[in-house]
Amino acid sequence: MEKSKKIGPQIYGYSVCLVCVITFLISITALVNAIISLTDPLHSGYTPPGSPSLASYENYKMDILKSAAKPDESSKTTYTPDEQTIRSMFESAKAEKIQTVRHEANGNLIVSSLVIFICIILFITHWRWMRKMALAEA
Repeated sequence: MEKSKKIGPQIYGYSVCLVCVITFLISITALVNAIISLTDPLHSGYTPPGSPSLASYENYKMDILKSAAKPDESSKTTYTPDEQTIRSMFESAKAEKIQTVRHEANGNLIVSSLVIFICIILFITHWRWMRKMALAEA
């Protein structure tokens, strides 16, 4: 009868430790991805299909000129921006992409670090508790 009373806490303790290890591994992956994104924010993150390429100014210019060459449905005129406007658009789009990726990466870095810290604390406390229970049984 006494053994069945100790099985419940043991299952709980080991389950918490297992969940902590799994969560720790997932959070480490998110942490590493955030660090990688911070090292090169321009090439990280999601780029929607059809958006102009930010790989270089020339690629961006070609994409903008291709999209400007298509006449508008309501009016049959096309607007082609000048060199200075295209350069300004490129710098603005590039700065916005970098800022967005950095913001997301910093958020992921903070959240993943907190989750890792909580996992370590939970694992240590439950593992010690389980060891004390095992020593008390012996």
